[in-house]
Amino acid sequence: MKRQVYPMLHEQVFRNLSEQNLSLNDVFDRIRSFMARDPRAAYQLVVGTDAQVHAGHTKFVTSVVIVRPGRGAWFCYRQVIVPRELRSLREKLSLETTYSQEIAAYFDTGKRAALEDILLPYAYHGASLAMFVDIDAGTDAKRNRTSAMVAELVGRIEAMGLSARVKPEAIAASSVSNRYTKTPYRGASASKTASNFG
Repeated sequence: MKRQVYPMLHEQVFRNLSEQNLSLNDVFDRIRSFMARDPRAAYQLVVGTDAQVHAGHTKFVTSVVIVRPGRGAWFCYRQVIVPRELRSLREKLSLETTYSQEIAAYFDTGKRAALEDILLPYAYHGASLAMFVDIDAGTDAKRNRTSAMVAELVGRIEAMGLSARVKPEAIAASSVSNRYTKTPYRGASASKTASNFG
């Protein structure tokens, strides 16, 4: 039986259950609209990546989630396919963090200020925005083989001027992204939704 060969795939667009082919500017507009519907609330903007090794490839999924704690959320995700089975935990976690950083960098101080402007009139009534990059690693050495890498990965996020969260607080990476890494890449609509390298 011939082994399937996978392309290197680095999607530049996002999707969710109801929309496809969202640019990062579209994602920003959806987040802004979500927040404008309830400008008195506290929000968390979270970016996180998870990966799963499948036969012949490793699938990375990066999620962007805007959470109104206890009162709903909006999310979208994109995928990156690496055409080999990444068995090194350090390499896998490093790439997860890199892909999260790539998306988090879009939400620079100007973008965050534009979102905060929505909430500013209600700041004294509890309106707020916090941004986090979730890292799919934990500090408990007994339960997580990843604990030795946490300081390095958190340092990379903090060097960007952002806040990092790890398990069990890292909900975007460990639940939203995780849900979409479980199925192997099937090659659907790659030409429309991705940049192919090689």
